Amino acid sequence: MKTKYWSVDKNVENEKNYPQIHEAAMLLRDGEAIAFPTETVYGLGADATSDAAVAKIFEAKGRPSDNPLIVHIASQSQLEKLVSDVPPIARILMEHFWPGPLTLIFPKRDGVSAKVTAGLDTVAVRMPDHDIALALIAAADVPVAAPSANRSGRPSPTLASHVQEDLEGKIAGIVDGGATGVGVESTVLDCTGAVPVILRPGGVTKEQLEEVIGPVLVDPGLESHVEKPKSPGMKYTHYAPKAPLVIADGSTSFVQALIDEARQEGLKVGVLTTAEQKGSYKADQIIICGKREDLSTVAAGLYEALRSFDSTDVDVIYSEAFPQIGIGIAVMNRLVKAAGHQVIKE
Repeated sequence: MKTKYWSVDKNVENEKNYPQIHEAAMLLRDGEAIAFPTETVYGLGADATSDAAVAKIFEAKGRPSDNPLIVHIASQSQLEKLVSDVPPIARILMEHFWPGPLTLIFPKRDGVSAKVTAGLDTVAVRMPDHDIALALIAAADVPVAAPSANRSGRPSPTLASHVQEDLEGKIAGIVDGGATGVGVESTVLDCTGAVPVILRPGGVTKEQLEEVIGPVLVDPGLESHVEKPKSPGMKYTHYAPKAPLVIADGSTSFVQALIDEARQEGLKVGVLTTAEQKGSYKADQIIICGKREDLSTVAAGLYEALRSFDSTDVDVIYSEAFPQIGIGIAVMNRLVKAAGHQVIKE
């Protein structure tokens, strides 16, 4: 398959002036899989009402079929066609956080592909805060199921070049809108119970949610094995670079001791660190993912940093741990999955 490529200005003022968007939207309507930017990461989209179209996402990504997908919409009218009920608390959250990096789980209507929901009676929906994504979905006039546009298990793509690296020749097209912003995926919140439950931490923090709606729970499945996941990212290893990744949770001297030990064994060692602590380490490769004093920069730079190690010859990567507050919870959630839960504490 030849993958088409369109470059579009990130700030789409009038979609009618962008024939690239309409060409990509036509392919979506015709049942093809198209990669496009959102404010979090690049998504790989297909018509959420078509089994055949959604199957192309799973095939291109090599994604397990029991891993549900998030449906992206461009208008409230699209939501009404997807869900059978919108709880009052969900309406409040939509008013505050949509468009934005918050996915809400609702009871689903018939018509949503069973491949999207992995056989569940609920569907995950969000409205992305990105002009290109909204213009593309509106032009396609179909709800768009879209996980991250990478091979399953790899770091999520924050640039179109990351998508090309993983999916060139496997999908119909890539809409290049430049770098994404938030860097980690959306927060997934289950609104179907008495108290909302976070199934995946992401771009909207627990603290931000609780400011608006009061108490929010965190699903214990985030810390343990899940047989039938209600949300993407709950069951499988994700985000991993090619070299083994280990989280070193401790002081810089503790991290350096681990580096030294590995190098004495003849291994080439990479370190994932922050701007403030770069000078604390001696290793074969040192890559900065952001600033420790501003964890939003770590979230934005995490996947690019993990992918950067793939162009080096390191045998093992040690990553610093980050404070689990605010968006730091989402950062550590992704890092732990990327490391296959390999954490060494001081």
